[in-house]
Amino acid sequence: MTSRERVIRALNCRNPDRAPRDLWYLPGVELYRRDELEAVLERYPTDFHGPDARYGVGKLSRGTPNTVGNSTDEWGCVWYVAEKGVVGEVKEHPLADWDALDDLAAPWELLDQADFGAVNAQCTKTDRFVRAGTSVRPFERMQFLRGSENLFMDLACQPPELGVLRDRLHEFYLREIELWAQTNVDGVAFMDDWGSQGNLLIDPALWRTLFKPLYADYCAILKRAGKYVFFHSDGYIEPIIEDLIEIGVDALNSQLFCMDIEELAARFKGRITFWGEICRQHVLPFGSVDEVCAAVRRVRQALDDGSGGVIAQCEWGLRDPRENIEAVYETWLEPVNAFPTA
Repeated sequence: MTSRERVIRALNCRNPDRAPRDLWYLPGVELYRRDELEAVLERYPTDFHGPDARYGVGKLSRGTPNTVGNSTDEWGCVWYVAEKGVVGEVKEHPLADWDALDDLAAPWELLDQADFGAVNAQCTKTDRFVRAGTSVRPFERMQFLRGSENLFMDLACQPPELGVLRDRLHEFYLREIELWAQTNVDGVAFMDDWGSQGNLLIDPALWRTLFKPLYADYCAILKRAGKYVFFHSDGYIEPIIEDLIEIGVDALNSQLFCMDIEELAARFKGRITFWGEICRQHVLPFGSVDEVCAAVRRVRQALDDGSGGVIAQCEWGLRDPRENIEAVYETWLEPVNAFPTA
């Protein structure tokens, strides 16, 4: 079974030979621990391929991301990094005052100058599942532009400028999604972090009014093009999983250990693919190998009956022990029948 076949079978709950593997890692792991990274990937190869596509250069972009200091992204948001190899945080927001809204210009040059010319050839050449990443993250981009405190006040007070900003971002992201829909990639991913440690960041009804229609549009474009839809969101997001299923999300990357994993299985197993993950707040950085194995077994006991619907994914943090990452993937290889039935 090729990697592409394995992933597609997992997404459709059609009995893959094992759960597909997907390893994420922070920039610092590649910078400072490349030998370890390469050794882990050689032992546990990923079933996914990220296509080599080039976006244009933003007119406002300056500085180098993931290095100590600050850099400005394509929308004019200023990121501060205190430690090399991490993403950092936005500390300067170009729309902190709504008076700047009229001057906000979407970075269309990123899309106008994009070169996806090599993507289709890569899709033909590899037997891995080709999944495109995108910049699509409307809620987070609104926070980057306005500042989180301002945006949450906006969501409470609903000034007309909020709708203008949302729709302007949506127009840009629709075009980006369309570009990927026209390629031969197997799947496309977008994201927004919607959960706190124990709840959704806004009322689910407000989420359904303001943001669900955006995601529904992205899913509709991709589904018409025959693509699988991957969505990432951190935190406790149980109240909106049913909605994500409804609009056509195929695979959901979420922090399972912020929620009741067994309850998620009871409600959603077989209806959406759980694309990881293993606890990166506590278990992967601080747990023993035995604790990592126990965490993986808990996920598998709830979600993995061998029919599919799961992807063996975790994120390698800058200081996470290599042996913990290896334990994740080794435990995913244990026979399903070694686990007790529900």
